[in-house]
Amino acid sequence: MKSRFRSGLFFYHKMSKNIAIQGVLGSFHHQVAKEYFGTDVSVVECLSFDDLVESLFDGRAESAVMAIENSIAGSIIPNYALIDANKLHIIGEHYINVHHNLMALNGQSIGDIREVFSHPMALLQCKKFFKDYPHIKLVEDADTAETARRIHTNKLSGVGAIASRTAAEIFDLNILASEIQTIKNNATRFVIVQRQNSVIPQEAINKASLQFELDHKRGSLAAVLNVMSDCKLSLTKIQSLPKIETPWKYAFFVDVTFDRYADFEKAKAILKIMAEQFKVHGEYKNAK
Repeated sequence: MKSRFRSGLFFYHKMSKNIAIQGVLGSFHHQVAKEYFGTDVSVVECLSFDDLVESLFDGRAESAVMAIENSIAGSIIPNYALIDANKLHIIGEHYINVHHNLMALNGQSIGDIREVFSHPMALLQCKKFFKDYPHIKLVEDADTAETARRIHTNKLSGVGAIASRTAAEIFDLNILASEIQTIKNNATRFVIVQRQNSVIPQEAINKASLQFELDHKRGSLAAVLNVMSDCKLSLTKIQSLPKIETPWKYAFFVDVTFDRYADFEKAKAILKIMAEQFKVHGEYKNAK
């Protein structure tokens, strides 16, 4: 393996690496794969996150790009559950600004469009734009770029897609309206996952993703947060997820950053004693 730096991220790059993405070429996951690993990667298209995870186990891919949260729509909770249930390791993260565009076959106008298909997250992020076009029906679909590809392949008139500018270029579609997302500063965080833990050297690690459960008693979460603070960890994310098999019990997914790995090691040792089902899902380089 050969280490490299790209966009401030330290990672190990392997030639001909197969990277699984949710979606198809031209999707935002595809954009992340290219920016994080470089343009010489081989992309494995997956139309669901379940299939994306499966690709890591059946040998189609060595790493996978998985959206985990959006600055507008919040956490993608099912993906936390997938990481936990499949014992995946987070080896890195990447942020992109999301730019949504309405596109259709060449020669069409917005007035010609009767239906717009896209991923539910994209539809949610562009909801305000379509209030001015009540004649357009919004339909949830598996992926942004896959919808653009289907319009191109089947020459679907009267149908639009919400996708990236790259998707419009790849599938030769006309952009009818640019930057239609409600909030212009719209960012999504992606994690890079593998079946095996990362080999990033300890000195490069300054962020970690943790999971734990707590006794259902007053002050238990506060006590854990105090330990993190005392050990000089900065809490950047906390997400609770119900334990389906145990009503009213929750697992907590937490992201922390730190300046010294030794501080994190100290916190880990204490939290393993305090918390139930303590897990480290990943130790990696902070992308911010």
